[in-house]
Amino acid sequence: MIYSTATVPVNPAGEIRLTREQAWKGLELKARDARLFLPEGLCTRCDVSAESATHFVRDATIAGADLREIIVLEPLTKVTFFQATGPREGAIINELFEDEAGTLWLKFYCYLGLRDKAPDGPEEQAEQAQFDSDKGYKAALLSTLKRTRELLAEGRL
Repeated sequence: MIYSTATVPVNPAGEIRLTREQAWKGLELKARDARLFLPEGLCTRCDVSAESATHFVRDATIAGADLREIIVLEPLTKVTFFQATGPREGAIINELFEDEAGTLWLKFYCYLGLRDKAPDGPEEQAEQAQFDSDKGYKAALLSTLKRTRELLAEGRL
């Protein structure tokens, strides 16, 4: 199994300050259309195919892999992506929280397996190393916040 976590401050020194509401709008927008947040060409399809009061279903093609995710939004707090189909199975969570000092943080954590691959085999070990690297999910969190600030400046958030 793959377990990874990363946490970054939402408002590091020198960056345009985001409120919890603005950071949340960025997370929700990313959940609905990853194309706006991922490098150009990485996500070629991202459609909400079903929606209810508690969740929605997203069908996407990311890095050439077709996947379906059941996405649960806990407003202003958490987005959970359940991997229903695709190369991975499990859950990916993005969570906004404040520490005791009132600092707003964005945390990523996941618990995943690779479908049709040996548990803790070479493929899962490679994914684990990628997730934990400087180009893994910490970089993705920072990129999400950067793109949220860009969308805010463009008046699209």
